[in-house]
Amino acid sequence: MRLNLQTDYALRLLMYLAVNDGRVNTIADVSSHYGISRHHLTKVANALSGLGVVTSTRGRGGGIALAEPVDEIVIGEIVRSVENDFHLVECHGPKNACAISAGCRLAKVLTDAGNAFLAVLDGVTLADLTRRNSSLRSLLRVA
Repeated sequence: MRLNLQTDYALRLLMYLAVNDGRVNTIADVSSHYGISRHHLTKVANALSGLGVVTSTRGRGGGIALAEPVDEIVIGEIVRSVENDFHLVECHGPKNACAISAGCRLAKVLTDAGNAFLAVLDGVTLADLTRRNSSLRSLLRVA
């Protein structure tokens, strides 16, 4: 299973905001720090804002910040909200044309594996990723 780029950026943005909580964070700052597209990061920030996880303030002195405490932001919920497709194989999707679907056991195995993957992420909060993580803090903290 591979997460899409938007999910990757969403998780990186949330970690950046968590580590730099208490200061004004801009899309430009985050984009520059990670070396990723400002345009894509803006879309991600807007999606997270729509989910109520991030707040944004426009204008001079504006920026983005976490809208919830880090211990209330569950990584599994973020991944489910941002990912657009959890169909690991054709038969999981609405356009199933697989010739062996009726007798195949692989679909259930892959469904169980996907559920286990998400269950692990459901047990992790943004706090788990960022609190007491000095190496991450030194990499992401802006002077």
